Amino acid sequence: MVKASRNRDAKSNNSKDRRVNRDFKESRNTKDNRGTKPNRFENTRVQKIAPIDDAAQKPMREDLIEGRNAVIEALKSDRTIEQIFVAKGDVEGSINVVLGLAKDNGIVVKEVDRKKLDQMSETGSHQGVIAIVTPYKYFSVENILDYAESKGEKPFIIILDEIEDPHNFGSIIRTAEVCGAHGIIIPKRRNVGVTPTVYKSSAGAVEHMRIAKVTNLNNTIDGLKEKGVWIYGADMEGENYCFDVNFDGAAAIVVGSEGRGISRLTKEKCDVLIKIPMVGNITSLNASVAGGIMMYEILKQRIKRG
Repeated sequence: MVKASRNRDAKSNNSKDRRVNRDFKESRNTKDNRGTKPNRFENTRVQKIAPIDDAAQKPMREDLIEGRNAVIEALKSDRTIEQIFVAKGDVEGSINVVLGLAKDNGIVVKEVDRKKLDQMSETGSHQGVIAIVTPYKYFSVENILDYAESKGEKPFIIILDEIEDPHNFGSIIRTAEVCGAHGIIIPKRRNVGVTPTVYKSSAGAVEHMRIAKVTNLNNTIDGLKEKGVWIYGADMEGENYCFDVNFDGAAAIVVGSEGRGISRLTKEKCDVLIKIPMVGNITSLNASVAGGIMMYEILKQRIKRG
């Protein structure tokens, strides 16, 4: 009996001790919480703001030509070149052609550290040579039509609707020059101009291509129509395949932007919408590739007709 009573007393004391400890802890937590200020932003969603890309905000220069082939083409043209920077110790390969042409034309050549060229470069791929030139002098639409007439050919024009990628623009210029196009028309807004990247991507073809920059693309198209130029829009929902269209006569090909294609109003201005056959899983082409296919179709037909 005594043993059982002692056990009950011991259990009772342990239970009291546990209650006292629990009460003490709760009291301490209450005091700690009372002294802590609530966090106003604990349940607030914070939207992260992307840092501003200084490179994206900086306007592209139009007075630089980078890369060996591009500079060589500029030296062969009538472009005014103020001076040329070349990397120290770079004396192999086509750089000697650059130095020779610069000497023949009386152009100042300065040898600088490659780091200096890296700082100047807009393309990140200067190949050890950068030329400082007068910015590209744009032509007028009339200049393009007069040039076609002077060659005794029917106008062959490329119209670009908001091409923003400089590599695409450069590739289109290069293909247009190879295919014998008389000129390219671009809008002043929402279209890349003749930047160093465009120049380099064109492999110097900029020097041999008449590029006109216009305020209103749709008004320009109306003006071309009045002069007998047919407007063909490259569109995946076109009525006919490009190889089924007769491109006889004066022609202008409209190539839309990389993501949006031809804008609605410009599409409505086109006389004919033409498409390129595609049978793969990907249902779109890069703007420069699509434009190249159209241009080569015109060239092929003109060669066949003689």
